[in-house]
Amino acid sequence: MTESDAAGATLSVRRLRGVERLAGPLLIVRRAPGIALGEQVIVTGRDGARRHGQVIELAPDLAVVQAYEGTAGLDLGSTLVEFTGEPFRLGVSAQMLGRVLDGRGRPIDDGPAIVPLRLVDVNGGTINPAARDHPSDFIETGVSAIDLLASLVRGQKLPIFTGAGLPADQLAARIATGARVLGEERFVTIFAAMGITRREADFFRDAFSASGALDRIAFFLNLAEDPAIERLLTPRCALSLAEHLAFELGMDVLVVLTDVAAYAEALRELGTAREEIPGRRGYPGYLYTDLATLFERAGRVKGLPGSLTVLPIVTMPDDDMTHPIPDLTGYITEGQIVLSRDLWGGAISPPIDVLPCLSRVMNAGIGAGRTRPEHRVVADQLYALYARGRELRRLVTVIGEAALSASEQRVLGFADRFERLLVGQGPVHRTLDQSFDVAWRLLDELPPDELTRIPAEVLAARRPAETDETTGEPPEGTT
Repeated sequence: MTESDAAGATLSVRRLRGVERLAGPLLIVRRAPGIALGEQVIVTGRDGARRHGQVIELAPDLAVVQAYEGTAGLDLGSTLVEFTGEPFRLGVSAQMLGRVLDGRGRPIDDGPAIVPLRLVDVNGGTINPAARDHPSDFIETGVSAIDLLASLVRGQKLPIFTGAGLPADQLAARIATGARVLGEERFVTIFAAMGITRREADFFRDAFSASGALDRIAFFLNLAEDPAIERLLTPRCALSLAEHLAFELGMDVLVVLTDVAAYAEALRELGTAREEIPGRRGYPGYLYTDLATLFERAGRVKGLPGSLTVLPIVTMPDDDMTHPIPDLTGYITEGQIVLSRDLWGGAISPPIDVLPCLSRVMNAGIGAGRTRPEHRVVADQLYALYARGRELRRLVTVIGEAALSASEQRVLGFADRFERLLVGQGPVHRTLDQSFDVAWRLLDELPPDELTRIPAEVLAARRPAETDETTGEPPEGTT
C-alpha cells in the first residue's frame, strides 16, 4: 500500500511495501498513482541496504522496475520501493575531466569529491533539426589511414567495426589520447567503456596516464562484473557530460564508446528478463531506436562554438557486418572504419582495411583552409591504386605474377608498400603533414601518366623538375 504523512497527503517520495514478483534485475510492483516511465526508484531490502533502479515499463495495474544492483537477497513481502518522482540525473562539471568514474558517473579513483555545476537528465534529447549545424572541420586522429582516406569531422558519428581478437582497444586508446582539432585547444575526450574486463580497464588507465593526456579525458568504466542495467546508463552518462562540455562550455568533445556489442547484449539480457518478443537473433525489436538515442546526440548546434563527435567501437560477432548490431549501427551513423583480420595476421598495425572504410561527411572537413588543397584527389588516387592492386593480387593467384604487364606489376608493388608504410604505421602518431609525406613518397614512385586521379597542375606543383623548361607545362602525356 502507499504510505502517507500524518495529514493524509501523499509524500513527495511515494513508498510501496512489497512486490508482486522478482525476475533477475526486475521488480514487478503494483502501480500507484503518479508513477512515471523513467522515474528513479530506491529499493530497500530486509537488511536495510539501499539499491537504486528505474521504472522501465508501465501496465494498467503494474509497474516494472530495473534494479541497478540486482535483486539478490530481496523478498516479496518486506521489500520497500520508493519512487522519487524524478528521472536519473547526473551531476556534471568540468572537474570530471581527468577522473575515473563508474558507469553511473561516481568517482572511483580516490580523488577529491566532484562539485557538480548542474544536474542533467541522462536521457538527454535530440538536437532540434532546425538548430543542427552540418558537421565540419577536420579532426586529426594521428592514424594515417583514417586521416587521409576516411577523415573524422567535428560533429560526426563514425563507428569502428572490429572482430574478436583484433586490436580495437589499442586503436581506441590511441585516438582518445591523440586526436585533436587543428588550431583548437579546447578539445577533450569522454571515454565510456562498457562490459570490459579488469585487464582491459588497466590497459586503458595505463594508456591514458602514459600519454600525458589524462587531464583532458573523463573515463567512465563499467566492468563485465557490474550490473547489466548499469551498462545501459554508462553511455548516457558519458554523453550527458559531453553535451554539457560541448554546448554549455564551448568545448570540442570526442566520445569514444566501447563496446557497443556489450551494450546490445545487456539490452537483450534485460529484454529476455522482461519476457519481450525478440527480434533479429534475439535482440529487442527496438534495438535500432535505442542505438539511435545514443548516436544521434552527436552533432553541432548553430551559433554555438562546441561540438560533440561520437566514435563507437562495434565488435562484429563472427566478423559478420550483416549482424544486427553493426548493421543497424551503419544505418544510423555516417560511415565506418573497418579492421581486417587478414591485415592483422600479416603484421599490419593498425589493421585498417581502407576499401570498405567510408566517411560520408569527409568532404565537409577537408580541402583548402582546412587540411590540404590536394587532400581529396590524393585520397581518391590512393584508394584507386590500392583497389586495383587488390584485384591484381587475386589475378596473380590464377595466372602468376610473370603474366602481368610492367604497369600492373608497379601497381601490385604499390599495394604492398601502401599496406606496410602508410596503413601499417605501428604505434607512431603521425601528424597530417607526416601522413601526406608518406602518401606522396608512395605516389612519387609511379610515373605521372598512371596518376590519373590527380590533376596536372597538382602534379606540376609537386614535381616542378618534370615540367617543360620553356612552357612551364607538364611534359606531354602527363595528366
